[in-house]
Amino acid sequence: MSNLLRAPRRMVMVPLIVACALFMQNLDSTIIATALPSIAASLHEDPIRLNLAITSYLLSLAIFIPMSGWMADRFGARTVFRWAIVVFTLGSIACGFASNLTVLVAARIIQGAGGAMMVPVGRLVLLRTVPKSDLVWAMSYLTVPALLGPVIGPPLGGFIVTYSSWRWIFFINVPIGLLGVALVSLFIEDVREPERPPLDLLGFALAGVGLATLMFGFEMLGRGPLPTSLVALLLIAGAILIALYVAHARRVAFPIIDLALLRIPTFMAATLGGSLFRIGVGALPFILPLMLQLTFGLTAFASGLLTFASAAGAMTMKMTAAPIIRSLGFRRTLIGNAVISSLFLFGYGLFRPSTPHAVIFLTLLIGGFFRSLQFTSTNTLSFADVPPALMSRATSFTSMAQQLSISLGVGVSALLLHVMLLLRGSKELLPSDFTLAFVAVGAVALVPVLLFLRLPPEAGAEMSGHRRASVAAAGSASRASSD
Repeated sequence: MSNLLRAPRRMVMVPLIVACALFMQNLDSTIIATALPSIAASLHEDPIRLNLAITSYLLSLAIFIPMSGWMADRFGARTVFRWAIVVFTLGSIACGFASNLTVLVAARIIQGAGGAMMVPVGRLVLLRTVPKSDLVWAMSYLTVPALLGPVIGPPLGGFIVTYSSWRWIFFINVPIGLLGVALVSLFIEDVREPERPPLDLLGFALAGVGLATLMFGFEMLGRGPLPTSLVALLLIAGAILIALYVAHARRVAFPIIDLALLRIPTFMAATLGGSLFRIGVGALPFILPLMLQLTFGLTAFASGLLTFASAAGAMTMKMTAAPIIRSLGFRRTLIGNAVISSLFLFGYGLFRPSTPHAVIFLTLLIGGFFRSLQFTSTNTLSFADVPPALMSRATSFTSMAQQLSISLGVGVSALLLHVMLLLRGSKELLPSDFTLAFVAVGAVALVPVLLFLRLPPEAGAEMSGHRRASVAAAGSASRASSD
């Protein structure tokens, strides 16, 4: 917090502006789920078909995220970030005025295109504006929207559709978008790379379509709208396209997703380890409300008030992340925190209808703190040793990995619940069914420890300040002993 108070106004404003834009994108991607029945009734559509409004948005994200880094280098980060907010806001307006499913899906695709640019380009703006020594506290602001959106979205969506029109879940983005455009114009510099590589069109097609197919397959996994054979075909086709992209990326000089970044040890450990962690944690906003509502008998609003504890824990983290990482270093923080976060996920599987709500709230609150600390640590360490010229490619890579891992987490947890129903020959979920799901995602979140153990103790020291803190402590001890 002291860094924040001493920092120039522009350096303080940039993380806040980027965080607000990411919050708008994260909130919108989750708030619509609660409103789908009301939207379906208004548009005279089957609620199941309305799932296209969600999947079309996710597919648009998958297609356009790989291009974000090239766009920022070509046209300037501020220009692209500002236009991303404009496109997202215009898409929101179109969604609010949609008169049928076709118009709504088209508008959601526009929204997705804007959101795909907002996330990685916003992070790129931050990386090119804030010094490495202050990046931990700056990145801590970006983890809050990622955790707040999925938690606030469902209860806020339920409140809006209950007491007003579903169209307001999109219209609320308009004032936020207008304010964002104004603040970006005032406080964010138009940084860009002097060398602008050519656009890898074939790589864009292979990666975009491959990612979109995989994400769509993961979204449908275990949910029932599509036959299992078709879902399997989608996953196989997506995997083949991604394999073709990997072969393509090895042959071209400027691939749209630069796999050579994985040769950087800190980037590889933080990006792959962070993605595995997100598979486990990404399932939480999906299975926790289901358990509270379907098996505990809570209303959507009551469930949202409990799950909000995760967001509250995340918000307390942003004031303590920098001192923790400075004291322990990235390696020990990531290893210990992954173990602690996994134990909390295991513990959520022990919740039962008789569990006091105060216990559930407190457990989610503390768990939210540690999950947010892990996000801050991996998000920051990913860019510790990336050369400035490769920052735009690195942000595209990490954003792509994050979206894919979150979709995979939801898909795996949905499949586990579906399997439990099949094994019991039932159509109603029981609290014990969720125990297996929480154990599975907790185990996945624990796997990254194997990657973090390979990091050297001084990994990311320029960002964490851990080496300087250790040297200062050693110097103090030496002077004390000489006295």
